[in-house]
Amino acid sequence: MESWNFKIEKRPNEITERLESELNSIGGFVFDKKNPTTFSFRKRVLYAWYMAFQNWTIVNGKLSSNSTDNTTNVKISFNQHFLIRLIIYTHIILGLGLILGLFITTKNEPSTYIVGGLIIALGIVIWITTKRKFKKDAEKYKGLITDTFGLYK
Repeated sequence: MESWNFKIEKRPNEITERLESELNSIGGFVFDKKNPTTFSFRKRVLYAWYMAFQNWTIVNGKLSSNSTDNTTNVKISFNQHFLIRLIIYTHIILGLGLILGLFITTKNEPSTYIVGGLIIALGIVIWITTKRKFKKDAEKYKGLITDTFGLYK
């Protein structure tokens, strides 16, 4: 999970309306406005097999207004989708379980340990890949939000 905070000189309802209209004009996003001060969006998945390619990052936002100086504090967090984490942990646990089970039941045949080691290695490679993609997606979303609100670093 990665967090990002900034202030903007607009009211919370203006922020959500502008973000929703920008995402709708781009297309391919699901925007969920839970109440006037929170929102969430992610890429839309059209087919089930796209889950592994597109829908890895969920953006959650919370808005808190400051009535004295007419600014809004925006707190945005980037989270990985639950199913992606489940895939990673399943591979690692399956590999460890396979190695442990084979260690207990077999007579130390190296080929069985190689299979378990490969499953663990696959889980670790998927973990590293998802970390990299998550960082890239978070930067893309930050760029999108920065362009939408005219924020410049």
